[in-house]
Amino acid sequence: MKIEIFEFISGAKKATGVTVIIDVFRAFSTACYASDAGAVRIIATSEVQKAFELRNNYKNCVLSGESDEKNIEEFDFGNSPTEMIKADLNGKTVIQTTTAGTRGLINAINADVLLTGSIINADAVTRYIRAMNPENVSLVAMGYRGTLSSEEDIICAEMIKSGLENKETDFDKRISDLKYGAGKRFFDPVNLNFSPPTDFFLCTMKNRFSFILKGERRPDGNVDLMRIDL
Repeated sequence: MKIEIFEFISGAKKATGVTVIIDVFRAFSTACYASDAGAVRIIATSEVQKAFELRNNYKNCVLSGESDEKNIEEFDFGNSPTEMIKADLNGKTVIQTTTAGTRGLINAINADVLLTGSIINADAVTRYIRAMNPENVSLVAMGYRGTLSSEEDIICAEMIKSGLENKETDFDKRISDLKYGAGKRFFDPVNLNFSPPTDFFLCTMKNRFSFILKGERRPDGNVDLMRIDL
C-alpha cells in the first residue's frame, strides 16, 4: 500500500486512490458532531452562494459553516462542534461550506474513494481503509484556511498513516500540546463568539466516534457525506 501525505487544495487535486480530506479545526469535526446530533444528510459545498442555492431544494435543512473562520450571516450554525453538540438535528439535512475542508472535497477530482478525516474518528478511517486494502492512499491535510500548514491536520494524517502501517505511535502529547500552538486561537477571548474553547477539546478527543463520513460526488458538483458505522 502506497501512502502519501499532501497539503492544501493543490494536494487535493493531486490525490488519487482512496483519498482522505483532513480538516481537524474544524470542518470535519463539526460534520461528525452534526451526524451524531441526528443529521440524516450532510452536503458539502465550496461557496456560500451555493449553500444558499442548495437550501432552496430541501425543506428540512440548516446551513453550517464559516468564511475566513468567521460565522456567515443568515447561516443557522457556524463551523463549531460546540454548536452542533447542543443542536437537535434529527431528520435534518446539513449544508456545510468552509474555507478549507469542503473546498478540499470538491477539488479531490481524481479520488477513487473520498473520505473525510479528523482526530475524533481517525481510527475508524484507518480501519475502513485497511479493510479495502487499496494500492494507493492519499491523505490531504487542508491546513489553516487552506493555505498554511497546520499541525493538527498533519498529526491526523500521521495517525492514519501509522495505523495503516501497523506502527505503534503515541500521539497524545502532540495532540495535547496543540493548545499552545495551532489551537491557541480557541482560547483568545476575541474569538469567543465563533471559536470557543470547547471547540478545541471537542476537536481533539481522539477516536471519540467509530463512524466515518464517506463522500459521494453529486451531479451538481457538490458532495454528499454519508455516515458509515464501523
